Amino acid sequence: MRDLREPLRRVRAAFEDAGYTVGGVRGLLGPVAGGALARDEIVPALRATRGGSPLEALTRLFWLQVPVDAAALDARDLVAAGLAESSGGEVRPLLHVEPLESVSGEGHAGYVVADLKVRPGSGTVPADDHVVGTGGASGNLARLVVHKPVDNVLDLGTGCGVQAVHLHDRLRPGRITATDVNPRALELAAMSFELSGMDGVELLEGSLLEPVRGRRFDLIVSNPPFVVAPSGDRRFTYRESGMPGDDFCRRLVGAAPQILEDGGYCQLLANWLHVDGVPWEERVGGWTQGCDAWIVQRDVQDPAEYAELWLRDSCEAGTPEYRARYDAWLEHFERQGVTGIGFGWITLRRAERPAVRIEELRQAVEQPVGAYVEGVLDGFGNAEKFSTGCGSPLRVADGLVQEQVGPPGAEDPERIVLRQTAGLRRAAGVGTVEAALAGVCDGSVPLAPLLDAIAQLTGMDAGQVRAHADTVLPELIADGFFEVP
Repeated sequence: MRDLREPLRRVRAAFEDAGYTVGGVRGLLGPVAGGALARDEIVPALRATRGGSPLEALTRLFWLQVPVDAAALDARDLVAAGLAESSGGEVRPLLHVEPLESVSGEGHAGYVVADLKVRPGSGTVPADDHVVGTGGASGNLARLVVHKPVDNVLDLGTGCGVQAVHLHDRLRPGRITATDVNPRALELAAMSFELSGMDGVELLEGSLLEPVRGRRFDLIVSNPPFVVAPSGDRRFTYRESGMPGDDFCRRLVGAAPQILEDGGYCQLLANWLHVDGVPWEERVGGWTQGCDAWIVQRDVQDPAEYAELWLRDSCEAGTPEYRARYDAWLEHFERQGVTGIGFGWITLRRAERPAVRIEELRQAVEQPVGAYVEGVLDGFGNAEKFSTGCGSPLRVADGLVQEQVGPPGAEDPERIVLRQTAGLRRAAGVGTVEAALAGVCDGSVPLAPLLDAIAQLTGMDAGQVRAHADTVLPELIADGFFEVP
């Protein structure tokens, strides 16, 4: 492979001069065309980019994937870098090149290079080794990843390198190792890293943890090939592993502790099977060992919905093979007793005394989750150790509000609700004792005298108040309503 570093550096400078960033393109398109593009509809964006400026030409060429007039931009470096071709007075894209916004939404993170998007209605399906660019899943993972500085990162199944680009500013300084089973993905990831000004990323070919046996990392991130396809199906390496069922995610979760440093994190997106007669929490919870674990289910689809989703993803709806492939997916799920497929995220942290939480969260949560995920895991461990007799004070979480529900003018509310306005935005119905604690716990006073004061004010037995607190407070700590300072 020829050395593309110098032309890619010149392309990066041209992109920056033109303002080819997410913020620049967003301002160029406006809300209507930008919203349509988010739905993969390009006509409004084509109308918004007809002016011929360098930013408009680059947006049309590399994001909308349409030819531009050769007079609109100097294509020599684009051609030399292998990103475009020029002939007949036109410049045509060879690859999809998209800017990345930082996870905070307040700056430019870099660029990712991927294969040209295959859009619905194009009459084609992706190649087996197709490399996808940034999307909803990669964005979700980037927002999940813990914000603490790290020295040694593994981006497992890097694809076009999205996660590594997001993470390179978080190293202190450190090293990123990016792996993939697809050699083409590693080639395009290397281009992404050069365009993003990243030096020294180690690129290794191989599946799961094979390329890094015997090494340890502070952080492992993975947007893995989690799609549960019919047995042995590995048509598209970006989404299907060829392993049966949800085995790829199970094996990654089980093996992660072997290559994590003490306190190190592994964070991934995953799909898992709901099998008739077996609670999904029990199945997926059995994958974990040696780590704090937070397993969150964000959605569930039935087998038909799931097959339709991934057949649309590969643009196979409307093709002659559609019905046969749809039927094969349903037959596979029926044989396995699959009643549904869960979508979610898994966060692991290597620990001596692991705390495990498996739950379903359907509500919108504050983003990025990575800004507070460490506190979520700490809450699980603190909840398991908590008792009112330990002498520790408690602090009410920031952003907590209390709601009282009852008829107008009633002396006492029928129901008291504590609600989080930030973080995971949970709500919990509580009793008088918990509501009273929420009003006074600031982390400065031990819990015991506060409980005694509540007992005196309410006329309740002090022993009963403490017993009640021992019962309800661990769950409220685990859910993030109270914190142990």
